[in-house]
Amino acid sequence: MSDASAGTAEHQERHSSSAVGMMVAAIGVVYGDIGTSPLYTLKEVFVGGYGVEVGHDAILGILSLIFWSLIWVVSIKYVLVVLRADNEGEGGVMALTALARKAAHEYPRLSSILVVLGLFGVSLFYGDSMITPAISVLSAIEGLEIAFEGVEHWVVPLSLIVLVGLFLLQRHGTARIGIIFGPVMVIWFVVLGVLGAYGIYQHPVVLQALNPFWAANFFVVHPGIGVAILGATVLALTGAEALYADMGHFGRKPISRAWFALVLPGLVLNYFGQGAMILFNPEAARNPFYLLAPSWALLPMVALSTVATVIASQAVISGAFSLTRQGMQLGFVPRMFVQHTSSQEQGQIYIAGVNWALMVGVVLLVLGFESSAALASAYGVAVTGTMLVTTLLMGVIFWLHWKWPLWLTIPFFAVMLLVDVLFFSANLPKVLQGGAFPVVAGVALFALMTTWKRGRQLLVDRLDEGALPLPLFISSIRSQPPHRVQGTAVFLTARADAVPHALLHNLLHNQVLHEQVVLLTVVNEDIPRVATDRRFEVDAYGEGFFRVVLHYGFMEDPDIPAALKYCHLNELDFSPMRTTYFLSRETVIPSKRIGMARWREGLFAFLLKNANGNLRYFNLPLNRVIELGTQVEI
Repeated sequence: MSDASAGTAEHQERHSSSAVGMMVAAIGVVYGDIGTSPLYTLKEVFVGGYGVEVGHDAILGILSLIFWSLIWVVSIKYVLVVLRADNEGEGGVMALTALARKAAHEYPRLSSILVVLGLFGVSLFYGDSMITPAISVLSAIEGLEIAFEGVEHWVVPLSLIVLVGLFLLQRHGTARIGIIFGPVMVIWFVVLGVLGAYGIYQHPVVLQALNPFWAANFFVVHPGIGVAILGATVLALTGAEALYADMGHFGRKPISRAWFALVLPGLVLNYFGQGAMILFNPEAARNPFYLLAPSWALLPMVALSTVATVIASQAVISGAFSLTRQGMQLGFVPRMFVQHTSSQEQGQIYIAGVNWALMVGVVLLVLGFESSAALASAYGVAVTGTMLVTTLLMGVIFWLHWKWPLWLTIPFFAVMLLVDVLFFSANLPKVLQGGAFPVVAGVALFALMTTWKRGRQLLVDRLDEGALPLPLFISSIRSQPPHRVQGTAVFLTARADAVPHALLHNLLHNQVLHEQVVLLTVVNEDIPRVATDRRFEVDAYGEGFFRVVLHYGFMEDPDIPAALKYCHLNELDFSPMRTTYFLSRETVIPSKRIGMARWREGLFAFLLKNANGNLRYFNLPLNRVIELGTQVEI
């Protein structure tokens, strides 16, 4: 073999190994939620109070509904279509909102509606982030009820121990244990497929459910509960949104390949195997997942299921952290301290406030519902609501971003919308059955985010009312120059054409200006990351005044001192011991002025007071910062 051929073979082998590694990693992080759905989906359909009697036609109808839902919603909508709507490689509702808003920039009213839609979808995702760990771990621990009699009262305490332990470990990061996520979930899906194939082998008649006729027949035979049963079958789709949200970590191809190569076959085989078990033994409907396994494998399955549900919970929690950071960068969420838990992986972060809020919500859910069957009655509203929001945003992507022809856009969007509306409508009655919890949590978070966004805009508007134009200020300095001191003063400001309040306060009280005065503005873009050559905008105004604009993406952590080291103007000196950072700290006073409702003004004042300050957020050196306060009525 020639050297060139050997080199090519070695490159191909390395590329193949890397691709397989990415697939395994994606399986561990992306598919944990949807991968643990077989634990409770069919049990909820036949035991969850929907009135579906176990029978040949009913079982085939439900299996057909689940199969074709997986094909349309997950395979076609998310894997083949939505995953292509990446915001420079990043996915998720927040990234999709930014992409759609950018595409609709010529339509300001539509752009505002898209922002509201996106915030609503994000709010529902947080509700889902609470339910997923609770229902997954509960359903796994409930396998002990099959193995041992009289252990029902241990299910809730053991579930709480597992879940609280998971949240306590978050601040240490998942860099070490994350290595085993992929292999464990590969084993999980292989076991799902093997058990399912064993059940199908015993009763291959269930394969008839691959025919969509049985799904249509179910609606005909059960007209009263036909649509309502979608509220249970949607449990098989939970986690579909994670395919898109985690795209930035792995890319579209590894996620897509993993779905078609392992995850989808494993899920379909297991659902059909469970269906075969129920068809042969109707009493198995009480917990078909565990009863599908041989008696000797029951305890190992409980252990494997518990580990798989912990991994699924970890993926949702990590997703909540990432979404929160995106929200902070885009100005929708108050600033919080972000702790990086890995020196290699930028995406591995920890946000204490989000972690403890999720933990409290999860514990309350477990204590309140006490079983996966009861919790399933609350599950689905948040999931289908997020799916519906994604579809609406995708309609804008089809039309304005991808510029599809109308003859293709309208029918494809209409079918996507119809399916999501049916699933969402089927889950709405759950609001009265316990599903109000994620909805209330989502509405509260939506109110918080919109209040923060609106309050920040009002604050900027109020500060602008008394702002002094920068050209006028510089001309006054020429006529009456103040005393100048050595060094560089950096004033953080949101306005490019006005004098920062901190600068005016400093000049008024100290009667001096630094030799070099830099008015610095940080701009957060609707893209994940900004290239190094686009980071800076620098303008010299004369009289020692400079304008610097730093651009950051919503996946980046601003570090002003590190960025200023690369400023290309020779006359600017940002050496640490010669640079002082001046910050304005506003105290908001609610007033009767037209702006927001008084309760929202009070909420915004509270959020602003407790938000992480600019000092930590921009990684400014503690001993080189001067904060000057001001009171603002909104």
